[in-house]
Amino acid sequence: MNDVPSLRHSRSLDGEWLFEVDPDGIGMTEGWQTELAMWLTEANPVDVPHIWQEDDGLRGYAGTAWYNRTFRIDPTELESKRVFVEFGAVDYWATVWVNGERVGENRGGYLPFEFEITDAITAGENALTVAVHDPEDLSEIPHGKQGDPWFTRVSGIWQSVTLAFRPDAYVSTAAVTPAPETDTAVVALDVDPGETDPAAIDAVVRASRNGTTETIAVQPIGEGNEAVLEFDDPAYWSPDSPALYDLEIVLEANGEVLDRYEDYFGLRTIERDGDGYRLNGEPIRLRGVLDQGYYPKTLYRPPDDGVFERELERVSELGFNLVRKHLKPAHPDFLAAADRKGILVWEEPANPARYTDRSKNEVKNELRRLVERDYNRPSVVIWSLYHEEWGIGHAESEETLWTDETKRTHLASLVETVREWDPTRLVCDNSGWAHVATDLNDYHWYCISPDRATEWIENLEHALHHRGDNYATQRWSDGDAPVVVSEFGVLSFPPLPALVDHYGREPAWFSHEFLSDPVKRPSGVQDRFVETGLDGVFETLEDLAESWQHRAIVSLEHILGEFRTRDEIAGFVLTQLYDTEWEVTGLLDYCRNEKSFYDDFAAINADVTLVATVDSHVAWAGAVRELEIALVNDTADRVVEEIEWEFDGRSETRQLSAPPHSVVELDPVRISTPQVESVRTENVTVRGLSETDLSLAEPIVVVPSPPRAPPEALVFATGALASRLASAGLDVTHRLTPDVDVAFVTDTTAEVVEFVSNGGTAVHVPDRQGEMQGTEFFEFRTLPRTDSWNNTASFFYQDSPLVDEFCSNRHLGWEFEDAYPYEIVADVAPDRDTVHVGYVRGWLADRGSPLLERSVDGGRVVACTFRVQTTAGSHPVVTGLLFGLVEYLARTD
Repeated sequence: MNDVPSLRHSRSLDGEWLFEVDPDGIGMTEGWQTELAMWLTEANPVDVPHIWQEDDGLRGYAGTAWYNRTFRIDPTELESKRVFVEFGAVDYWATVWVNGERVGENRGGYLPFEFEITDAITAGENALTVAVHDPEDLSEIPHGKQGDPWFTRVSGIWQSVTLAFRPDAYVSTAAVTPAPETDTAVVALDVDPGETDPAAIDAVVRASRNGTTETIAVQPIGEGNEAVLEFDDPAYWSPDSPALYDLEIVLEANGEVLDRYEDYFGLRTIERDGDGYRLNGEPIRLRGVLDQGYYPKTLYRPPDDGVFERELERVSELGFNLVRKHLKPAHPDFLAAADRKGILVWEEPANPARYTDRSKNEVKNELRRLVERDYNRPSVVIWSLYHEEWGIGHAESEETLWTDETKRTHLASLVETVREWDPTRLVCDNSGWAHVATDLNDYHWYCISPDRATEWIENLEHALHHRGDNYATQRWSDGDAPVVVSEFGVLSFPPLPALVDHYGREPAWFSHEFLSDPVKRPSGVQDRFVETGLDGVFETLEDLAESWQHRAIVSLEHILGEFRTRDEIAGFVLTQLYDTEWEVTGLLDYCRNEKSFYDDFAAINADVTLVATVDSHVAWAGAVRELEIALVNDTADRVVEEIEWEFDGRSETRQLSAPPHSVVELDPVRISTPQVESVRTENVTVRGLSETDLSLAEPIVVVPSPPRAPPEALVFATGALASRLASAGLDVTHRLTPDVDVAFVTDTTAEVVEFVSNGGTAVHVPDRQGEMQGTEFFEFRTLPRTDSWNNTASFFYQDSPLVDEFCSNRHLGWEFEDAYPYEIVADVAPDRDTVHVGYVRGWLADRGSPLLERSVDGGRVVACTFRVQTTAGSHPVVTGLLFGLVEYLARTD
């Protein structure tokens, strides 16, 4: 057996190649594949793996480019050997020549392919030439988030190239399928016998762990291609114990060793039931994070050998047990690291944009090759087929799955096909949107708390009780697929100096031509920081980023708590591990630096954690609030925790015992807010004293009752608002006369316009539905009322004595719970307006305001779009704000 290792060997062809673009497509007609001297004299050296968009001069280039390198073959390497050239991945269409002889082509930018070149090479020096074509139009090509409207394009030989020497008869692949009910594993062999009679070949299959052989099976190839490995005491792979087996397959014939093939595998099962998911028969909640696989300078290319291990260490530190590799197959080295570290992986192909025969075939082919490549990787537990109907109904000109029976039939058929290819994993048909047949009834819910906390929870409860509403048809669904929230998250503005320092300049992706939406366009952000007046509120962009990140963790803590305390939610996936170009929703920035809330998030996402909620974060002095405390245990062991809560000098300790994989709650605790003479924010603090080592603080804004002495002013109002203001202590009239100091109006009628023109002061407020009626004084923009990515990209900030007394930060938080606006002023003009509360989205775009003061003719108007109609008088902060507003307006009249 000592001669077995020499049967195969390989040689890396990574390193320096010559590269030349071919924008006019003349290479083929002029014979660049054979007459190398005609173009190589003009070519430039590049290092492969290579993505040509790493060169700023080629950032926008789409078309054909050529690669060439030479390699030497020793005559002894050709003795009884077959030679192959292996490509890890080339985006998109690769045609390959060896010594001018065309050896094959491949379409698909993400998965490996190879060509046998035995007859094309010679001893001595050989030339390898590759033409790569990546077209401008990607609509029918699986491309994920490359290009318009997302991220930088990726083209070229972006994974490794290898020269592989194999014997005449060799093992191509071996797929290992665990059978836990019998403690066995079936190894399906794909053997190329070459010139050897298959009936004479035996495959000796050996599984070893930690250097010790645990089982051996001998399979005559002539009698079938499946060997069964029988284990006495198998070690099953799991996040807690990522046991891996080395696989060795030796081909023998007539006493001669023909080949030796090596791989590894893990024994594990993943299944669903009515309650959730089971890994190796044990319950598991999927706590995942999305990973887009982009890097600041190298794009798809990992910048160094240790990057995947470092990223997965972050995943573990942050409490996740799963990574969703988003819209492109994972790099094989990432999966190898996940296998070693015990991190589950959800894989999905890159999707096209349009639904055509070509795009359907390309997706199916990509899926088949993805399953083949990663079948033995135990970390991979889920396959997705489509994402949000990209390529199967998302395009504006196409019917969606909800209305197109042909698409639904195609998708259901593809689900069954993938399950036949791989019965060992879960399958998600169309992540996040309408389902047809799936193992994951998953949703993409982007919510910002506290802005839409109440509305979002109502929608969440409805969805959990009406799961069938998420299916475009009941024809194939079985109705009990567990619920997974596979995308949620909030934008958190990053510190920009780290990005600039990393690149040494402003990144090129700041100015992508397709980023026409200013919310997504970083270019000019420094100017907008000044133009919006944010520089008068925050000293620097870094100060703004710190405030924005604080707002983000407040939102994430609330949303994550809602997920973790609901047994009906079998899993969740946060968007995302790190920022990706302009999409700054990461726990790390694009350069993999921790954001300010990194440690806080890790604590609330741990296997064992506490969740604390209060029924309201605002209260009158002396009011009673209810505190709820839950102990979440996602482990396989019972957890007993001593819990201490404290508020306003009073504290109490209670004990909770949580069985494995459970959530237990204390009976609600009633707490009384203190008597205060001015507005004060008091924190309810909850601590774990043994297991969790976690401290939570829920703020309660305590407002004196009444908030202050009623202003000496005559106030005009009508309807229910008049009653609310009067009951709060204001002097209210129903007649709009010249002696009115402040008029609260819900519409800009002719009477109101005349009142203002004559020097009056009006406050324009929304109606009971939160809508602003009339545009005489302001233009308004509607905000989404429920879960929406647009809302998660928003940022409310304040710079006004009217609001400052209620807010502990420059950004708004729980103070305006249940009163956040559904509309804002859109036509903010800094030269004439006083902005008490401002609003921006994304990269400091879509400036607006929910509280703005403007001089109009002889008078002035304040737009207050907070939902005062339903909260005035009962909501302490809103009531206090209105008192202060009346006092301010009457005093400065």
